[in-house]
This record gives sequence, structure tokens and C-alpha cells, in this order.
Amino acid sequence: MSDFEVSAEEFRALYDRVKQMSQRGPADRLGALNNISPAQVVAAASDVRRGRVVSLAAPIDSEAAPDNPDPAVHQMTHTGISSGPASGLSFAMDRVALNIHGNADSHIDALCHVIFDGTLYNGLSPGAVTAAGATELSIEVAGGGIVGRGLLLDIPRVRGVPWLEPGDHVTADDLIAAEAAQEVRIEPGDLLFVGVGHRSRRRTLGPWDVANARAGLHPAALELLAERRIAALGSDGNNDTAPSAAEDVDFPVHVLAVNAMGLHLLDWLQFDDLGAVCEQLNRWSFLCVVAPLRLPAATGSPINPIAIF
Repeated sequence: MSDFEVSAEEFRALYDRVKQMSQRGPADRLGALNNISPAQVVAAASDVRRGRVVSLAAPIDSEAAPDNPDPAVHQMTHTGISSGPASGLSFAMDRVALNIHGNADSHIDALCHVIFDGTLYNGLSPGAVTAAGATELSIEVAGGGIVGRGLLLDIPRVRGVPWLEPGDHVTADDLIAAEAAQEVRIEPGDLLFVGVGHRSRRRTLGPWDVANARAGLHPAALELLAERRIAALGSDGNNDTAPSAAEDVDFPVHVLAVNAMGLHLLDWLQFDDLGAVCEQLNRWSFLCVVAPLRLPAATGSPINPIAIF
């Protein structure tokens, strides 16, 4: 067994530890969003100085690719050509259909997304997710928006590489090294974004089968994040490494974060623009606004997080 591999017994022990560290009572439905206080939102807003606004989302792609075999469908339902007579009023209209979860489009996972050992977050029955949608823990939990201090830890920058190769792990030591290099600290209530350079690699080398090969967080790193009591976790990958380091668990970070800790995960973001602004300003924290769609029964939502400096 390599240093990165986690046995079934070790994973169960890790799951129990982070779950115990994150317990909030049987009635809780917000999960780690409880870690954001109004005072923290005010403090994050007070740090806005320049009015610079940056998106953390990738453009929605309607072209099939190895990492996106079932892409979004964009259809024009009323065009300028079909809009009618030259005089008077008409409208151009369209519709979009896309999978909320996948390996390409930026999205947020609701707390009903991950079922492990027959339960959802906080021990709720998976029967709460029906053919009509989720009756508990849907993305509507975050329907009022997630606002707080965003923090980007750029792991490739700290390691001195353009990106992490598929299969590489971001460890707790990497996170601590990034804190030191960027002169920041992960604080309670943070919206933490961990960069692995996925979009840079994809743009340079082309798309690949990320379902079976991708860089991400090592499951043991979640213990540090449970200790720091972050409010949400995002990545330009899907947060999990493939192949998985955990025996018999394909998405250990999803299990630990969503199911055990109640963390909303933001997958497949885009940090190229954000990283450039952070580098220019030598500032790695910012006001962050995450506004999921109001989808009352959904297991997640497309997302366009906004960083404000």
C-alpha cells in the first residue's frame, strides 16, 4: 500500500472523525453553512476595495468531448430570422437543457446528492430523494445564496508547476504550504477554493476521460478542513482524485464533505481569471457570492460564483 492509499478501516475511522467534528444536532439541514455568521459576511464585504469582479465558472459547453459525452443542449426557439415583420415588436428566445452533475460544467452539489451506507447527511433517509425530487436537503437550502469570504489556494503555483497531473493528490501539507506561501489562513466560515490547474491542462493538452483520471484532494485533507470549520468547498476539478485513494469508495471526498460534514461542494469551476487577479493584487481572499438557482427539489444547481475585490 502506498502512502496515499487509504484502507477501508482507515476511511471508516476518518469518516467517523470528521462527522463527529461537524455534528450540529438532529434538526440541522444547513450543514456547514451554519459556519458563516452575519458578522463574517459584513467583514468580507468590508474588504471590497477596488470593485473588481471575477467569475469562477467555466462557460457551459454544448460540444461533446471525452470529459463531456452528454453536453448541454442550446436550442433557439425564436430567432431574428423568424421574428416576423420588420416593424413592431418581436423577441429572440432560446432554451438550455443540461445535466446538473457531470465532469465539465460548473455546478454545486446539494446535501441530498451523496448517499453513503444507506443515509444522507445527518442520518436522513435516502427515501427523501424521490422520483419527483428531494423533499429534504435540496439545493433550496442554499436558495438565499452563499456569501462570505472566498479564499483561493493555488496548489500548482505553490508547487511551481502549471497544473497537477491526473491522479495527483492535494494533501493537508499542500494546503498548509499554500497558506504559508500566500500569507493567508483558512478560517471558520470560509468558502475555500482549491486549485489543481485542471482547466489550464485541458486547454493546453485537450480534454480527456476525467471520470477515470483527475487530480483532487486526498481524503485525509478533509480532517484539516473539518478542524477549520469552512462553510463550502470548491475546485476546478471535482474535488476528488481519480483513481480514488480510498479502498472501495470511488468518491471519498464527496462522501466526507457532503455526507459526513454537510459541506456543499462546487465542482468543475474555472480559476484562470481569478488566479490572475489574485496574483496581480497579491491578494488571495475576496468577497464571494454564490447564487444557486431556486430549484426546490434538485440535488444541485448550475453555478456562477462571483469574486469581488
